[in-house]
Amino acid sequence: MRVLIVDDEPIARRGVRLQLEGERDVEIVGECANGLEAVTAIQERAPDLVFLDVQMPEMDGFEVIEAVGVERMPAVVFVTAYDTYAIRAFDVHAVDYLLKPFDRDRFRQALHHARSHLGAVPRNLSEQLRALLDAHLAGRKHLERLVVKSAGRIFFLDVADVDWIEAADNYAELHVGKQSHLVRHTLASLEARLDPERFVRIRHSTIVNVRKVKELRPSSTGEFDVVLLSGTVLESSRRYRKRLAAILED
Repeated sequence: MRVLIVDDEPIARRGVRLQLEGERDVEIVGECANGLEAVTAIQERAPDLVFLDVQMPEMDGFEVIEAVGVERMPAVVFVTAYDTYAIRAFDVHAVDYLLKPFDRDRFRQALHHARSHLGAVPRNLSEQLRALLDAHLAGRKHLERLVVKSAGRIFFLDVADVDWIEAADNYAELHVGKQSHLVRHTLASLEARLDPERFVRIRHSTIVNVRKVKELRPSSTGEFDVVLLSGTVLESSRRYRKRLAAILED
């Protein structure tokens, strides 16, 4: 079993490594001190199991999963200091979790659970991770940034910088000035996480940042055009006009 250790604390990484060294069927393929390193290591080294710290600066454990993609994410044992509510979520959706500080017996139990999952129901792992990620994201007040993968690099994009968003099958295309980025989210899932006072759907396939709107202009079709500060003109539908107009008047 190929194992990757991810934790921003050197002492914590050492603790997991020491626990694994006595396991004959385990090969430690690497250690990562932050989320960006973890994403690269998972993609390049293809571990079977990741001991993943939840609370890390810059990119936390959930953002690592989001960046890699639940379909390509290996089995995960979370290492966390989260509260009881979050632990219940891990109980339901995760392979297992380790609550810091943990002892030898608890570690061996988590490793046993990981072996069982890997050997029995590998197809269910991505479903469990998706459910856990969705539960975590639903607990946030509003989405403030997105993990974007583009041209071989990973970076964070502040949603406040996004001009508008359009549907692209199972993806969403973010338009930021003259640039655009695809993210692995549906338009509906993004809409549910964005601040409704800032982002408004103007037609079935389009969401606009109202702070980037310059004017609403009647069109020849009887609907209206949304003119952005960037000069981009988007067509809206009557179905969504009242909501957008109400926010712009506030």
